[in-house]
Amino acid sequence: MNTTIPNCGINFKRGSDPLMAIYIVVFVVGLIVNLITLGPIIQQVRRRNVLGIYLLNLSISDLLYTLTMPLWIHYYHNDHVWTLGRPACLIAGFLFYSNMYVSIGLLCCISVDRCLAVKYPFHAKVFRKCRYAWILSAVVVLAVMGTHAVAALLDDDFEKQEGCYESYPLTVHVARVNFIRVAFGFFIPLLLLTFCYFKMFQGVQKSISVEDRGKRKVKLLSIAVIIIFAFCFTPYHVILLLRTVVFYQDQDNSCPFEIQVYLYFTVSLAMSILNSVVDPILYVLVSNGVKEDMKNMARFPFRRKRQASRTFSTVNTMLSRN
Repeated sequence: MNTTIPNCGINFKRGSDPLMAIYIVVFVVGLIVNLITLGPIIQQVRRRNVLGIYLLNLSISDLLYTLTMPLWIHYYHNDHVWTLGRPACLIAGFLFYSNMYVSIGLLCCISVDRCLAVKYPFHAKVFRKCRYAWILSAVVVLAVMGTHAVAALLDDDFEKQEGCYESYPLTVHVARVNFIRVAFGFFIPLLLLTFCYFKMFQGVQKSISVEDRGKRKVKLLSIAVIIIFAFCFTPYHVILLLRTVVFYQDQDNSCPFEIQVYLYFTVSLAMSILNSVVDPILYVLVSNGVKEDMKNMARFPFRRKRQASRTFSTVNTMLSRN
C-alpha cells in the first residue's frame, strides 16, 4: 500500500529554490505595497467611505497573510520539515489559509458594493452604509476563521504530521475540508464576481449619463478582477479538487498521482499568494478617494518644504527691512 510510504516518497527538494524566491519577492513587495496604501485607506474610513471599510479589512487580511511568508520560506528551505514546533505551525497555517479565504470573501463584498453603486445607485443607499459594511466584514472574517478553527480542531492526524498543513496522501478529514474550500471558497465567489461585474458593465453600457472614459474604466476593472482572480486562485483550487477526487476514488493508491502533480500544486499555491500584492494596487487605483489621498500624501513633504521656504524668505525680508 502506498500509504505506508512517508509523504508518498515525494522529493521536496524539486522546485524549492524557485518557490522560496517567489515567497521572498511576495513578502517584500506585498509588505511595502500594503503598508503604503494603508494610510490613504484609513483616511477614507475616517470619511465614512463604505468602500474604504472593505479595503481596510482586505489590507489587514493581506498583511497578516504576508507576514506568514518568512515561516514558509524557512519551511521550504528545510525541505518541508517543520522545526518551529506544532503551535507555531498551527498559527502560521491558520493565518495563511484563513486570510486567503478572508481576502476572497472581502473581494466579493467589494464587488457587490461596486455593483450596487453602479447598477442601483439610488435604491442601494439604504444598504451601502458604514455600519452594514463593518458587520458584513466581521461576518466574513468570523465565518472563514471559525470554519478553519473547527477543521483544525477536528484533525486528529495534525500532531503526527512531519510537515505543516501538508498531507501526502490526503486524509479523509482533509479531503472533506478540501471540498468545502473549493466549493465555498472558490467556485461560488467566482460565480458571484462574474455576475457582479457583468451586471456593472451591462448597467454602465446602457447609461447615458456615464461618459466613455467611465465606461472604459468599469470595463477594464471588470475584466481585470476576473482575470486576476482566475490567475491567482484557479490553478490551486483545480489541482486541489483533482487531488481530492483521486483520493476518494482509491484512498490506498493515490500516491502516484500525488507525485505527478506535486510540483504543479506547489507552483499553483505560490501563484495564489500573488493576490496579496495585486489587491491593494487594483482597488486603490479604481478608488478615486484613495488615489487622491495617496497623491496628497506624496505631495505633503514637498508642500511642507515649499511652505518652510516661503516662511524663511518672508522672515528674511522682514529682517532686512528692519
